[in-house]
Amino acid sequence: MPESFIDSLFSLKGRVALVSGASSGIGRHMALTLSRAGAEVIGMARRADGLQSLVNEVAENGGRAEAIGVDLAAEDDWARLAEAATEIFGAPDILVNAAGVNLRQAADDVTPDGWNQTLHLNLSVPFFLAQVLVPGMRDKGSGNIINIASLQSYRAFANGIAYGASKGGVTQLTRAMAEAWSSHGITANAIVPGFFPTELTAPVFGDDDLAAHHAAATAIGRNGEMSDLDGLTVFLAARGSSYITGQVIGAEGGYLAK
Repeated sequence: MPESFIDSLFSLKGRVALVSGASSGIGRHMALTLSRAGAEVIGMARRADGLQSLVNEVAENGGRAEAIGVDLAAEDDWARLAEAATEIFGAPDILVNAAGVNLRQAADDVTPDGWNQTLHLNLSVPFFLAQVLVPGMRDKGSGNIINIASLQSYRAFANGIAYGASKGGVTQLTRAMAEAWSSHGITANAIVPGFFPTELTAPVFGDDDLAAHHAAATAIGRNGEMSDLDGLTVFLAARGSSYITGQVIGAEGGYLAK
């Protein structure tokens, strides 16, 4: 049967997606979303139990997923990771950089170790992971890189100076990736999530008043639900967005519009 118009734009069948930070939170949900859209998924994270749960859930829904257990905060053998990922389903042509850390330290309490850990995982890892996967994407003639930026890419929050610096960097990293690689058919874009219930935002959602404050700060009037990320995730990974690159797109309910 001929491919439908919608499938020609948004189906991810035949594609391979590598998702860092896939054991929990936004990374896990995006990995599941990409699988539901047809991609074969490789989850990458430190926690083996979370990765196995992801693999099991994908299989239960009729998809294919495998896991690579790695502590990205300590990793420096990027070529090894690219080789390991390629051996599973072939070269990944979708990369989601969702691994991240927010130590929530006041400016006066930030240490060099905490600063370096935050900048490494949130900013250096997305670049070096993309760098080693780009050759495989180039050989395929196309690829999609999706970075995870933040509201703190644009505005300051208390106890977030290192995190905000790293996420501000992600927005420019995304533009620079687009400039470097889009002529080879490889797009690079970033998602700016609002407040979604994840481990990183547990301090927010553990405080009813604070969660309500952030909900009221949006134009829509509520905090995010994981399903709010589905459409943008598929769109930025699919052929339908092939002329969109270097963009930082909000899924934040209009938080930055107010």
